[in-house]
Amino acid sequence: MEKIITEIPDVFIIKPDVFNDTRGYFYESFNTVKLKCVGIDYNFVQDNQSLSSKNVLRGLHFQNPPFEQGKLVRVIKGGVMDVAVDIRKNSPYYGKYVSAILTEENKHIMWIPPGFAHGFITLYDDTIFFYKCTNYYNKESQGIILWNDETLNINWNVVSPIISDRDKNAYKFIDFKSLF
Repeated sequence: MEKIITEIPDVFIIKPDVFNDTRGYFYESFNTVKLKCVGIDYNFVQDNQSLSSKNVLRGLHFQNPPFEQGKLVRVIKGGVMDVAVDIRKNSPYYGKYVSAILTEENKHIMWIPPGFAHGFITLYDDTIFFYKCTNYYNKESQGIILWNDETLNINWNVVSPIISDRDKNAYKFIDFKSLF
């Protein structure tokens, strides 16, 4: 297992050891001992999975304290461009984002700690996205930041994404009041 640091050091990519042979492949997608070795020491309590067609954009979602969530995200089938925005008001990276391409081929796993808004855009039809969470979902604590906010200036590399009405009507970053 290799840890790949991003521009925001608290968000990183995990490149698992993948064993390929004529039968296919095998890898450990979750191992608490190995995750602790790369700096992830959390109790994961909920798994989520979504199926999306190409160009579906989900996000930028987060949960406010005390229901904040860390997320360990990966792709089972297809691919995404995954995005994490730092919403920790005392962070030197506040309002900055990192993105990574996660695919079924590269098998990369992204760690997004609490205090980040999260979103992704699917790159292929029938993309299956999976993530482990460090806290349970709580509807009252959920927040959404506008995916195409000018202040964040995220390059999603898509002209007309498929977006839910809820995500279309999210907070602009300038109006967002961080509780982190």
